Amino acid sequence: MTGIGLSACSPAFFAQDSNSHGRKYKAPPPSAHIEVTVLKDFNGKPVYDAHVIFHPTEGDRDKGSLEVKTNEDGKAIIEVIPIGDTVTLQVIADGYQTYGQSYKIDKPEMTMEVRMKRPGGQYTIYKNTGSNSNSGSGSGGSSNSSTNAPPPASGDKSSGSGGQSNANPPPPPPK
Repeated sequence: MTGIGLSACSPAFFAQDSNSHGRKYKAPPPSAHIEVTVLKDFNGKPVYDAHVIFHPTEGDRDKGSLEVKTNEDGKAIIEVIPIGDTVTLQVIADGYQTYGQSYKIDKPEMTMEVRMKRPGGQYTIYKNTGSNSNSGSGSGGSSNSSTNAPPPASGDKSSGSGGQSNANPPPPPPK
């Protein structure tokens, strides 16, 4: 009696295995194996516990961010970024300049080496000549400012010369 019940259930069990019912399965795109090695620039030793952040994009679409920390060998490994994506790699470590670079993920296995640099001087647009403490400060403390001023325009009544321009002096009065 149990044999008959089992044979009646078997066809129904195999019918569920067919792909004709339900949602179609779409396989995820193939992913790349990415290994990032983070080293100190000045001696080549690994940087432990650095934050390695991946910002993948597909076309113009931002796909979020993924963060991995480096191990004692300075390595961070990730295997979920699809081949064909562009990824902006950002590395942050205490005591070092932040690193950032974009990469095209075009191979199934990629290795990247990042050399972290010590912080440098702060960037400034002002020049320090050392001879004049006011140079570049915007205070206008230059002693020869009159030589840098452009000549007044001809016919300009607001030149401060009594309403007359020096370019065209008036004719002498008749005698």
